[in-house]
Amino acid sequence: MNRNQKLLVYLALMSALCCVATMVIPIPTPTGGYLNAGDIIVVFSALLAGPLYGGIIGGVGSGLADVLGGYVLYAPGTLVVKGLAAVITGLIFRASKKRHFGASLVAAICGELFMVLGYFVFEAVFLGYGLAAAAEIVGNLLQGTAGVVGGLALYHALYRVPEIRRFSELALEK
Repeated sequence: MNRNQKLLVYLALMSALCCVATMVIPIPTPTGGYLNAGDIIVVFSALLAGPLYGGIIGGVGSGLADVLGGYVLYAPGTLVVKGLAAVITGLIFRASKKRHFGASLVAAICGELFMVLGYFVFEAVFLGYGLAAAAEIVGNLLQGTAGVVGGLALYHALYRVPEIRRFSELALEK
């Protein structure tokens, strides 16, 4: 299998993992949304695969979960917001030039704060909820916190696995 085929397989698997993590244990919120484990994979993939591929994984996997879960109205916003959150996380982590915990923590927090802001703007402006969109901020902050904690734990635990490290190196070659 050549390099591009391998990379495509990894991206598809990670996107599917993000989708499944988002859909498996949805915790409903009073505002009609739900909390999920998808942000753990968004953060993990951004740290592991960098801004480009992490953004594809986070955006496609999360957006697909919205489509399959019946939240089609949110899918375009999710694709962009989660994708950009992963891009931001990946860019900040890559800019640090070191793979230490502090750099990954700062990168993940910045990406997840963007997620909270991005969903607020999407709901307020594009879905027309106005300031009522602020009701989702607390839930999104909780989800973002889980994403930071879980994503960092996964990354720092699994980066030592040779096959996962090879995927990271393959994704970051470009």
